[in-house]
Amino acid sequence: MTERATRPHTDDTKEATMPRIKFTRNLARFFPDLKEIDVEGETVAEVIAALDRRYPGLAAYLLDDQGALRQHVNIFLGEELIRDRTTLQDRVSPEDRVYIFQALSGG
Repeated sequence: MTERATRPHTDDTKEATMPRIKFTRNLARFFPDLKEIDVEGETVAEVIAALDRRYPGLAAYLLDDQGALRQHVNIFLGEELIRDRTTLQDRVSPEDRVYIFQALSGG
């Protein structure tokens, strides 16, 4: 089940025109100003580029030197894990909720 229902904007008269991005709290340790936001982008790669313009350095934290998603990062579109971790060409619609997770390890 994918969370792709139309989401109203704050004035409750318009439908969403950009995907909503949510982050895990542990990313705030590295990016204190990080918060849930709407950004433009039709692919995961475009969404990450838009996020990096808003939060400089975020893309370098999420992506490796070749532009692929780092091993410790997962991105979900609704409840589905993205499929293309290399070129990030999964399609993103304006109604999507994009969840960015940093994997935790320890013992």
